[in-house]
Amino acid sequence: MRPENQSSVSEFLLLGLPMRPGQQRGFFTLFLGMYLTTVLGNLLIILLIRLDSRLHTPMYFFLSHLALTDISFSSVTVPKMLMSMQTQDQSILYAECIAQMYFFIFFTDLDNFLLTSMAYDRYVAICHPLQYMTIMRESLCSLLTAISWTLSCASALSHTLLLAQLSFCAGNTIHHFFCDLGALLKLSCSDTSLNELVIFTVGVAVITLPLICILVSYCRIGATILKVPSTKGICKALSTCGSHLLVVSLYYGTIIGIYFFPSSSTSSNKNIIASVMYTVVTPLLNPFIYSLRNRDMKGALEKLLNRATILSQ
Repeated sequence: MRPENQSSVSEFLLLGLPMRPGQQRGFFTLFLGMYLTTVLGNLLIILLIRLDSRLHTPMYFFLSHLALTDISFSSVTVPKMLMSMQTQDQSILYAECIAQMYFFIFFTDLDNFLLTSMAYDRYVAICHPLQYMTIMRESLCSLLTAISWTLSCASALSHTLLLAQLSFCAGNTIHHFFCDLGALLKLSCSDTSLNELVIFTVGVAVITLPLICILVSYCRIGATILKVPSTKGICKALSTCGSHLLVVSLYYGTIIGIYFFPSSSTSSNKNIIASVMYTVVTPLLNPFIYSLRNRDMKGALEKLLNRATILSQ
């Protein structure tokens, strides 16, 4: 395709959330508070894990990477949405839109792979407790994380390069609060069959397969828990996995609802609300779900607060 046949659209218009003009101030305050809580909460997780040697374990190693991913994930979409609410400027440059889409896909996929790695970690901890430290050694944890970053980059890059070949010569209004890949494909006047094929193929690789791995891990965990004779042991095992399972259910439930059901059966507004769930709400809840119910994290936080109190005196 020659350069002159490429997109003649220099910018897009993001319609944002489905709300009335009078509600914008309230929603701006709400989402600003949620975003700041997400950033500060996840930064606190990273800080506690870095400072407390008792948290230098595989589980918290993956949790620190998940916290960093959640900060980045929210920062891809929420600041632009807040800026549009405040300034009433809904425009986004073509290059910025493509970049936003790339990083959105990248951190979505990275979340998938990290959640899968955490599921494997929980599987080893419960099903093979005596071999846990031998199997989940530092080199394996680093390898799983490196593979997660590499596969996420490759996935996002494949979608981005294919999208860059399309022409956008008609409308430039995106019925969303960020540059969603599906919404962009609807605006293109080029043949998007290859893009849709890659979405399906890569979607199976980065969403369906990790979800299957997680489900298999929990089936094995469930079978092991049922063999535990004591109620105390069962409760301990469930508390170990409960937080992760809750986040997985919330995260994958909304993604499957958006991308694996036909668009004709789901309204645009419902898609946007579901997107808010996993781009804003889930990263916000993760620090509370994973950490505030965790005795080790509470102990690390108390230790940090005591240290800060002593230094301030």
